[in-house]
Amino acid sequence: MPNPRLAGRYAKSLLDFANERNQLEEVYNDMLYLQALTTECRDVVNLLRSPIITPDKKQAILKAVIRGNIGESTNAFIRLLVNKGREEYLPEVITAFISQYKKQKDIHTITLTTATPVSEALKQQIVERVQSQTRMKNIELKTVVQEDIIGGFLLEIGDTLVNASISYDLKAIRSQFLNNDFIYKLR
Repeated sequence: MPNPRLAGRYAKSLLDFANERNQLEEVYNDMLYLQALTTECRDVVNLLRSPIITPDKKQAILKAVIRGNIGESTNAFIRLLVNKGREEYLPEVITAFISQYKKQKDIHTITLTTATPVSEALKQQIVERVQSQTRMKNIELKTVVQEDIIGGFLLEIGDTLVNASISYDLKAIRSQFLNNDFIYKLR
């Protein structure tokens, strides 16, 4: 069962620990690695959530899977989670840590959805445009290709969605025709 409060507390503790030891960037890179691992390999998540596998075996398997790809601080943190019986929340803790890191560093993630892949030059133009229009200076652009928008783009900036897609325009035109907006209504 998801527990965002618990994940937030553990992430905050790890963030503070990493700041104290001047290892914030190293731990952040470790968290990115672990996020990719837990996203791509469902077996790792199933291992973490399994009530049948003992904590010692979980630690041994995790150590073998991670094998030198993360630093000692992050390794110690994972051992702590396993010892406390909180290892099933590791994916949530990772997400919370990355979110808190970005908040601390004032990094804003915006998502650009297009029907086809966009060039690096266009990505840079979009980032520059958003920077000039808002107070956001550190922007991380995430791109998504979604063919069903037909053309145009969707731009998500925080809670704001700019929908300039062809599919949105076509739906709006269809709605106007169904409502007979183009026919003068007689009484």
